Parts: sequence; structure tokens; C-alpha cells
Amino acid sequence: MNPSLPNALPMFGKISDLIELARKQVVTTVNLAMVRTYFEIGRTIVDDEQQGKPRAQYGKAIITDLAVRLTDAFGKGFSVRNLEQMRQFYLTYSIPQTPSAELQQPRFQLSWSHYLILMRITNPDQRRFYELECIANDWSLRELQRQYNSSLYERLALSRDRAEVKKLAQEGQPIVAPQDVLKNPYILEFLGLNTETAYSESQLETRIIDQMQHFLLELGKGFLFEARQKRFTFNEDHFFVDLVFYNRLLQCYVLIDLKTDKLVHQDLGQMQMYVNYYDRYVKLDHEKPTLGILLCKQKNDALVELTLPKDANIYASEYKLYLPDKQLLQQKLVEWTKGFDVN
Repeated sequence: MNPSLPNALPMFGKISDLIELARKQVVTTVNLAMVRTYFEIGRTIVDDEQQGKPRAQYGKAIITDLAVRLTDAFGKGFSVRNLEQMRQFYLTYSIPQTPSAELQQPRFQLSWSHYLILMRITNPDQRRFYELECIANDWSLRELQRQYNSSLYERLALSRDRAEVKKLAQEGQPIVAPQDVLKNPYILEFLGLNTETAYSESQLETRIIDQMQHFLLELGKGFLFEARQKRFTFNEDHFFVDLVFYNRLLQCYVLIDLKTDKLVHQDLGQMQMYVNYYDRYVKLDHEKPTLGILLCKQKNDALVELTLPKDANIYASEYKLYLPDKQLLQQKLVEWTKGFDVN
């Protein structure tokens, strides 16, 4: 290239970004059009089944014949299995997902592959929650499957009251108070640590750093990583916070200390000191009070309540190195919600 000629590199970068954005928008538009078309195909099939009352043998023969004809005319994608999924898609999403949606057409914002996963969730509240979180956080298929497998809905619901549980299905996971970011337990199966093998807090911390992207997704919305082993000095003594994050939604620092043994009162006192230091010497005037989380192998709610003042912004949560038993958590949620006042 002649050095005397103008450099087109800056303009090339801007135009490249525009082209990539346009391509993504085209793909998104095509995908959403396909989802809406599949919904209408499902509607047509259901309407043909005696006004929504399917006759098993007759319906199966019609679907088989329809699959052959559509495949001949339009190619792959219209097998009997796919047509049955479209039918189920209509049956699932023709039912209003929220009370306010009674007279509205379903508004689809995800890919067909996402909806294939969501349709397997039989509980409408859970399905709507995962759909909202998918849209808000741009979850990939793998992340949606992982969050469902890790029972995110049950873990959040079990730490909330009735009104907040209803909001999970209607609004997703709101982040307006420190308690909103908490989960119990946190699921850290992506660290690859063996529950039967001893490991140190340093090893746990290193694994988290190595898998920071996954850890941030498990922490939830708005978290930004700042430092590990953050040192501060007070009265010539040095102290180290295991992990320091900032949550941009809460506008506060979040300090995490890792404990591989049972939680003891000294751990709580230490975290209280860390939080006090950050509140007094680090946070800015416009920022909210610092949040402290003790991530431990085994917590003790009674000990936490006895040790800390009621207004302490410090919480203890357990972590698990394996995916939880979903059926057990669902049963716990059913038992727990029975105690709610329905009025």
C-alpha cells in the first residue's frame, strides 16, 4: 500500500461492524419468522383435529400424509416428529402465559431451539421464568439447559416469599435489593472438583478464577469481577478478601469469602470487618452499602442470626459441586408454598 494514500482502516472497521450487525438482524428476523410460522402450523393442525379434539388414529394418519407432502414441496424440516412439536408448541403457547396476556397474541423472541427446550418444562410459571431470563440475559441453548438443570427457579423461589415467587414467573429475576442476588445453594459443578477429594480454599478460588465466565453466570445479573485476594491495610495489619465484585444493578461492592469447612462465628466477624472497611474507606457517596457473602460448604442459619445484627448486609450461602436433585427441590418448593397465606 502506498503510504501517501489515505488509510481506510478506521472506515473499514465501522463498515464491518454495520455489516455484521445487519447480518445478525437478518438471522434474528428469519428465526422469529420461522417460530411464528411453526406456531401457525401448529394452530392449523389443532384446528383440523375436530376443533382441537384429536382423534388418535385419524390424526396420526393425517400428520404422516402431511409430513410427506410438505417434505416433497419444501424439503427437510417437516417430518412427523417436527409437525408434532409444532402442534405441541401451539398447544403450549396458545394458553396465556400471564393473566394480562388473555387477549394478546404470543410474542416470540427466542429461537425455535430455545422453545423446544422450554416446552419440556411442564410448570407454566417455571417455563415463563426461564423464557424471561433467556430474553433478558441472551442465554445460549447450553446456558438455558444448564440453568434449568441447576434448578435456578427452585433455588431462587425457596428463598423468597409468596409475592416474590409470583414475580419470578411474571418478571423474571428482579435485582433491586441485596437479597435478590442470593441463591441457596450456588451450583459450581463447572469447577470440576470432586466432592470426595479434599481441596483447599486456595484451590477452590483458583478454579473459580479459571472458570470466571461460568461463575459470573451463576452469580447472576450485573456482576463485574474486580480482584482476587484484594489486600487492604488497617493499623499496619494486612487483610485479604478472597473475591471482590461490583454489581452495577445494585451499585455496590460485593465481597465473597470462600469456606471449605463448616461456617463458624469468626468467619462472620471477619466478613463484618471487611464490609465495614469497604463502606467507610472504599465506596463512594452515591454507592449503596457493601454486600458480603460467605460461600461455604455448610452454613448455619441460627449461627448467622445470633452473630450478626439484624441490619447486617452479610449473608451465608452454601455451594454444591454437583447438580442438585431437581425432583427433591421441586418437592421442597411444593411443601414450602403450602404454608403461604393464599389471601
